[in-house]
Amino acid sequence: MSGALPIQFDPASLILLNIIMAGMMFGVSLTLKLDDFKRILKAPVAPVAGLFAQFLLLPLATCLLTWVLRIDPELALGMILVASCPGGSFSNVMTWLGKGNVAVSVSMTAVSSLAATVLTPLNFAFYGWLNPHTRAYLTQISLEPGSILLIVLLVLAVPLVLGMLSGRRWPQLAQRSEKPLRMVSLLVFLGFVGIAFSNNFALFIERFNSFFWLVVAHNLLALSLGYGMARLMKLPVADRRAVTMEVGIQNSGLGLVILFTFFPEAGGMMLITAFWGTWHLVSGLTLSQIWARQSRRAEHAQHLAAQRGAEQSL
Repeated sequence: MSGALPIQFDPASLILLNIIMAGMMFGVSLTLKLDDFKRILKAPVAPVAGLFAQFLLLPLATCLLTWVLRIDPELALGMILVASCPGGSFSNVMTWLGKGNVAVSVSMTAVSSLAATVLTPLNFAFYGWLNPHTRAYLTQISLEPGSILLIVLLVLAVPLVLGMLSGRRWPQLAQRSEKPLRMVSLLVFLGFVGIAFSNNFALFIERFNSFFWLVVAHNLLALSLGYGMARLMKLPVADRRAVTMEVGIQNSGLGLVILFTFFPEAGGMMLITAFWGTWHLVSGLTLSQIWARQSRRAEHAQHLAAQRGAEQSL
């Protein structure tokens, strides 16, 4: 594969990564119910706006951006892969911390995870082909959408169904174990990414200036598209925050599973995808804290206004 960056990766670790991803999805799904899917039919505006931004606007904008800027094909494909993934499992936590509408966030995560079984391989193949600068490279890596579909089913759809069934069968156990399982999975995933970076430290330093700013800009684009779409649809503030987080927190872990399974030599794609897994947590936590502070100020102002009103009525 011409132009590929050499990545040191133990193929045996792929099993661990698949288990981590399945565990994260299982943990998220423990408290999911059928009502979370039905909620989109009852109140579709916010979830549909977010899913539209996530699965159409973000991959399209990423393709056009990498095309116009003539970004290195490997790095560009990494960005397109991340943009093709569904919302990350921690978007619900970020939404809760930011005083957003958790119900909207949960319903979007559930539906996007199922939709990703088809849309992730489809978007990656289509937009990777659409960009003339990545088309030749995509041909070299022998993309097989059917095989990617199978992997996505195994690490997203199957754990999601099993998690929902387990949560329904043992609801109290699901409530107690959902948060610990989610946090342990996150820590193990970050540890996995850290080991991958440490094993390729020289490459990380060499390409830092290229992939760092691309990830930061790309994540900002994702957050902006989510917020812009929600604002365009005139959604309430809480719904707006949920949509923004869902589009901006991408499931980069799924991207790593796809990469290490099918493109283990695509070092540039791995750098983009792995760093996304760290950076979107930083940006998401920062944004959620800003929103939480704004909400506290608004509540305080409302409290003062109510006090003044009560005093004036006396």
